[in-house]
Amino acid sequence: MPEVFWSDLPEIALLQWLARGSLKQHLTQALRMWIWLRYFYGAMSSSLPEPFTYADCREAFFTADHPSNDDKPGQHNELCPCTKTVAAWLFAPDLDYRQAQWEVYAADYPHEVEEKRQQFITALKQHNILPKRCDQFLDETRLFGVTRRALSGDLKRLQELQLLASVGGGYGRVKDWPVLPYGSTRSATADELAFLVQPDLAAIADNLSHALENQRRFFVHVDYVVPKDRHDRVEDWQAALGELWQQSEVPPVKLTHWHASRQVMATVVVYPVCLYYYRRGPYLCGFGEVFEQPDVVDWRNYRLDRIQDLEELSWDSSLLPPALKQRYLENDLPTPDDIQVWMAEAWGFDYYQPKDVLLVRFDQIWDQRYIRNSLRHPTFKRVDYGQAQTLIAHTLRGELRQQMLNLLASRSEQDAYYRAVYRRNDPNVKQRLRAWRPHIEVLLPWPLRQQFGREVMAESGFYRDIV
Repeated sequence: MPEVFWSDLPEIALLQWLARGSLKQHLTQALRMWIWLRYFYGAMSSSLPEPFTYADCREAFFTADHPSNDDKPGQHNELCPCTKTVAAWLFAPDLDYRQAQWEVYAADYPHEVEEKRQQFITALKQHNILPKRCDQFLDETRLFGVTRRALSGDLKRLQELQLLASVGGGYGRVKDWPVLPYGSTRSATADELAFLVQPDLAAIADNLSHALENQRRFFVHVDYVVPKDRHDRVEDWQAALGELWQQSEVPPVKLTHWHASRQVMATVVVYPVCLYYYRRGPYLCGFGEVFEQPDVVDWRNYRLDRIQDLEELSWDSSLLPPALKQRYLENDLPTPDDIQVWMAEAWGFDYYQPKDVLLVRFDQIWDQRYIRNSLRHPTFKRVDYGQAQTLIAHTLRGELRQQMLNLLASRSEQDAYYRAVYRRNDPNVKQRLRAWRPHIEVLLPWPLRQQFGREVMAESGFYRDIV
């Protein structure tokens, strides 16, 4: 077993690797997985068969009265490891200490305990993952006081990380270990930044995320519109969804959220598919009911900080829309891969909206400085003047077509024309186009040109005193 697992305290880099994402969000699970590994390859290894199942682990690890169903265990037995707090697991010299023994040890050796405690807290601070109520987290959080489903999910995660082998219907110990980030001081890896659309940026992170001569030289700044007083709410929903997605059969949920465009609280039943950070915040991508359209089952995105309540349902619930229930019965529930495909087809995060063709014109200087040789979307490509004429001629009809062709004839052939496929009414695309004013003209589609024309005229009224 690699030496990294025998250190008194877990390396933050190792915990980050075990978390496979936000360590601040998954710190409890990462610590629990670290302890699992110390038992699988240390103290508990002789008491487990080969291969072993979760049931074998439960019998070897917990007391006999530990719940075998999926109830969250209460304080049922002071000798059961599920009663031990984070501090008891991390700051005692022996992982076999029970909670009561830990309390005696902590009273007898306060200086040793405090030294380890501060060492661990300092490491969390350095990596900006210190829990807000750190003392409460250390002294009250029971690492193994979770459901059977969560504990079984730990084993599956360890198997995915190649720290356990898949043997028949159970697990086995591995002999060839994957490369572990022991002693690493880097704060991000390419895997941790896998959500980035451009792989080149992930490569930069992988190359420069190590500290160079003790100085951090790579930073990522993204817009994040979620106010600070809602950060805990976002983390809570991420954790709740993470637990749902660890289940062998992901359930539907009843979602209550603030509907920003309607300015009302809305409740819908959806199948939670994945989380997606897009532009300015994290969103839950859900498939199911559409607010105020009772007969419609479709995709929608829900910003996490606007979710007020999330209730797990069963697939037998009478609240389920019939069309969603049918998709479940036909084993045809949507996947995150569907979203990736639709995102590639058209520009915009509202991937469920119909596609439309966008044609825009930039002045030469703006194009040379900011547009040319930049990547907006795979479908966002420059076209020549003749192609712009053809596109207008094939898209519009009647007098409107002639009107737009005459207008194009008054524009310079030397200007830059770009064509894209975008999602109609997508707010993110509209915000991007507005940010390019006054150097952009929307030529197609006609409804979008009309909307932007009205906006520009209204906006000009704000500055009449300058003219």
